[in-house]
Amino acid sequence: MNQTQIQLFDTKSRQLQPLQSSDGKKIRIYSCGPTVYRDAHVGNMRTFLLGDLITRLAKYLGNEIEFIQNITDVGHMSEDFVEDKILAQAKAESKDPFEIARTYEGRFHNDLKSLNITAADLYPKASECIAMMHDLIKKLIDTDHAYLGSDNCVYFAAQSYSSYGAISGNRLDALKPGHKFEYTEDGAKRFHADWALWKAAAGRTEMIWDSPWGPGFPGWHIECSAMSLHYLNKFVDLHLGGIDLRFPHHENERAQSNAAINSEAVALWVHGEHLLFEGRKMAKSTGNVVLVSDLIAKHLDPLALRLCFLENRYRSQMDLSWDSLKAAHLLIQRWREKTAVWRLAKVTDTKPAVSFIDEIINDFTTDLDTPRALQKLRSIEKAQTLSDGVKLEIFKVVDPLFGLDLLKPAVVKSQLPQELQKLLDARSVARSTGDFVESDRLRDLLAKDGIVVRDSKDGQSWDYLI
Repeated sequence: MNQTQIQLFDTKSRQLQPLQSSDGKKIRIYSCGPTVYRDAHVGNMRTFLLGDLITRLAKYLGNEIEFIQNITDVGHMSEDFVEDKILAQAKAESKDPFEIARTYEGRFHNDLKSLNITAADLYPKASECIAMMHDLIKKLIDTDHAYLGSDNCVYFAAQSYSSYGAISGNRLDALKPGHKFEYTEDGAKRFHADWALWKAAAGRTEMIWDSPWGPGFPGWHIECSAMSLHYLNKFVDLHLGGIDLRFPHHENERAQSNAAINSEAVALWVHGEHLLFEGRKMAKSTGNVVLVSDLIAKHLDPLALRLCFLENRYRSQMDLSWDSLKAAHLLIQRWREKTAVWRLAKVTDTKPAVSFIDEIINDFTTDLDTPRALQKLRSIEKAQTLSDGVKLEIFKVVDPLFGLDLLKPAVVKSQLPQELQKLLDARSVARSTGDFVESDRLRDLLAKDGIVVRDSKDGQSWDYLI
């Protein structure tokens, strides 16, 4: 199949557009990857999941995919635009900057595995593509889209690209000096909205390279233009990233790429929305940064995070919480327990599964309406009119789209330490004799040790308290 039926919301056109292969062979996808100076938090992982959902769906429908995701390990300036983020972290940890980059890059890949996010076909590193960036910058200078400033930095001439602002809606004549730009550059630029393609080393002594314009390092935006044009043969069918990258990063990248090839370089621009955690933006300053490793430390299946993401539309802001993660964890466990039971049933006619499967696929192809698809799974689980064999068939066929490993065995909780098991047994006795004061006291003692106890008609059960 050379063309999909997937419809995605294109940020540039502001409407749903079909995802399709421009060359009739492969769907070429580029996604902005991490800046590897720290661990990616769960908000970052929501954006990276977007690429996984789309590539899973496209492959499911029979398409060939070529997926490239960059690794930014140089040239990404910090919020105050004074120091490269990786150099700053290297200083903080008293380590070589490239050691910092490789360490956090490795952790990034481990987090992807924990969330069942399929690896890209290639992860080019900015530090290994410097020559590629030089070639693109030379081309932009030769076509009068870039120039050498008086400070020996090379700048893109924003006014040379007439349709700047098509993605974000920002017009050059309305942008104020200093707004979302990396430097003021004090007169070195011809126009305040121009941005650096190559930055002179000045006093910087680490992570610098020789260039036709003197020693220095690349600007942030140029790497994605260089990599996407090089590795995807000068055209991108789908470009992905978080909504925070829409401006200025993607706006600047589009101008660079289009100016270099004198045509539109990207068919669809798709952005994932922000993630809040318990009502607040995730930030180090507020102390609410959550990592995938934090879920594991709390005995939560990392795929509970994936399920929480699926319960929200990718282009809607979502509010994550520990309670929602716990609920997702329990739902995954329940579904795995159910599929184990359904396997024991005698398999009869599974044809009724087809229509349900088609409906779920339709939800995915309609701008990744994963909440609606999950609601169907919930309904199927409880349906009295469907046999266990049909339910198993549906879960088995659509699980590759969800990526939740719903046919895996449910996790068996480790045995409680002997002293905690004694408290649990004593509480069971207290409840059976009607001593609810003692029962509550023992429950509170267990809670102090990280164990939550629940009561039902079948008796008491326990789990880890988060």
